[in-house]
Amino acid sequence: MVRQQLYYSADQVAELLGLHPKTVRTHIRNGRLKASRVGRQYRISHEDLAEFTGGSAPSAASPARHAEVSAIVQIDAVGTEAAIRLTNTVMATIHGQRPEGGRLRVETVYDEERAALKIIVLGGLDVTADLLKVIDTLIEDHE
Repeated sequence: MVRQQLYYSADQVAELLGLHPKTVRTHIRNGRLKASRVGRQYRISHEDLAEFTGGSAPSAASPARHAEVSAIVQIDAVGTEAAIRLTNTVMATIHGQRPEGGRLRVETVYDEERAALKIIVLGGLDVTADLLKVIDTLIEDHE
């Protein structure tokens, strides 16, 4: 029976271990993590990864289930000052509460000619839903 050996890229190892890819490459260059060079990239065997982690290697076969939301909230008929206030309030809200395990990224774009504010929200389901409720309340308060 032929044994199939699994190989990982440095980026895959970084993701599995929760490290930055540069950190993984540093471990390889320092000899702490064995790897083979294939062209310009490193390949790490499952066994070498297991040796590096001091036990069994993390499995890429069964990643944890993860869900995220991408939402764009467009608010029309918003003056420049109101857009600034809304943006500052939304940003203060997300910076004031760092959700545990919930990723959240927010960006805003204001089109002065059209008097339109767009709030782009990327994040976990719960934290995004909470933020959308806050935005809804802010919009109602500014009407």
